[in-house]
Amino acid sequence: MSTDDVRTRLSSDLALLRDDPAVALTTAPVAALGLIGGYSVARATGVRPLGGAVLGAAGLLAGRTWLARRGPATAGALGAIYLLGFGLSHPLAKKIGAWPSVVTVAVASAGAAWALSDSRPAVR
Repeated sequence: MSTDDVRTRLSSDLALLRDDPAVALTTAPVAALGLIGGYSVARATGVRPLGGAVLGAAGLLAGRTWLARRGPATAGALGAIYLLGFGLSHPLAKKIGAWPSVVTVAVASAGAAWALSDSRPAVR
């Protein structure tokens, strides 16, 4: 990549950031914290819907950014990975324990978010 290509890409990305703050969010930690935070809140309070609210809020926040940065196909795929991780954490917990299961799916979801959205330039 030439210097001019880098300048053009940076200029384009900075313009997108000014136009849409959703594009600026790094979603990998949001996805991981949504899964871990949702479980933590549900476990600490004993109110599963409250944990679900945390999970859902983080998913919506990340989803908004995935849509803004990469478009509907990638946003849908990452949303499915996020929800699949939540669903798979339950049977996985029976095999390896609750916390290891939640951390495993959180890492997988965060890795997918990084690979498919965060590490790439925004597409309009």
